[in-house]
Amino acid sequence: MTTAKYDVLGIGNAIFDVLVRTEDDFLRAHGMDKGSMALIDEARAAAIYKAMGPATEISGGSAANTIVGVADFGARAAYVGKVKDDQIGRLYMHDIRAAKVAFDTAAAAGGPATGCSYILVTPDGERTMNTYLGAAQDLSPNDIDPAQIAASSFVYLEGYLWDPKDAKDAFLKASKIAHDNGRTVALTLSDAFCVGRYRGEFLDLIRSKTVDLVFANEAELQSLYETDDFDKALVQLRNDAKLAVVTRSEKGCVVASGDSTIAVPAFPVTKVVDTTGAGDLFAAGFLFGLVRGVNHEQAGRLGVLAAAEIIQHLGARPQTSLKALAQKHGLPV
Repeated sequence: MTTAKYDVLGIGNAIFDVLVRTEDDFLRAHGMDKGSMALIDEARAAAIYKAMGPATEISGGSAANTIVGVADFGARAAYVGKVKDDQIGRLYMHDIRAAKVAFDTAAAAGGPATGCSYILVTPDGERTMNTYLGAAQDLSPNDIDPAQIAASSFVYLEGYLWDPKDAKDAFLKASKIAHDNGRTVALTLSDAFCVGRYRGEFLDLIRSKTVDLVFANEAELQSLYETDDFDKALVQLRNDAKLAVVTRSEKGCVVASGDSTIAVPAFPVTKVVDTTGAGDLFAAGFLFGLVRGVNHEQAGRLGVLAAAEIIQHLGARPQTSLKALAQKHGLPV
């Protein structure tokens, strides 16, 4: 196996995040299912944007958030995602490259605008997402550079990619190239509603070992196995996956592999402000731990530390250096 150029490469929907604080009444008035991610068209996107208050805007998307977190820890990171060559697309490219992430995917010259997600954050810190995929859904197998995939120790894929057909094919192409080169493939299930749409296909990806490492939260895990019994679902996941990590909010996380289950407590936080990106940044910490060769418990601790940093402020970009934070708490970097 050749020496890796990148520690982690993420593939996902390149989405420009528009975050705004709001009340539960706004969600009800606009028919939104609190805590979920809904796919919307351009007209619905325009209507939500018009109705919402002052916003914070930053490049995002689930896998992009994770990859920026990986880079913030000090690892070598790359990202693959599709934007349009428009004002928001150019802003997206600049933003993610400024975070020290290699981003070489060619922007689309025509077609739909760069994707946006309108993220409504209620006072309890819960986020409700309305996503216009736009150009992101035009990611195709042609955007997958075999040499770049082969040169990445970990390839990280988001479950949201399973919505557009071409992106799904890009996902499968990347997984095959990674495995052909002895690399590790990770998948985040992304959203319980996403799992509901593609349950059978996600289970097949896990059981066929198309993916080696699975990230999920409690709701996604229980949706995957159609049960309210967490322990029962965890046993099934442990049997199906080579390695799996389940985040449990204030309970921390559980790392499951073979006959082993390790529980890692959550990192204490002063106040939950916004849960946007909590799972994404947890994955960043855990992947970084694996890159550095630490054990699963230490990787879990890096994950909960990154998640704790992100939920104490608005948005899914670290405001404190994750590397410095890990050093402060005696964790390996």
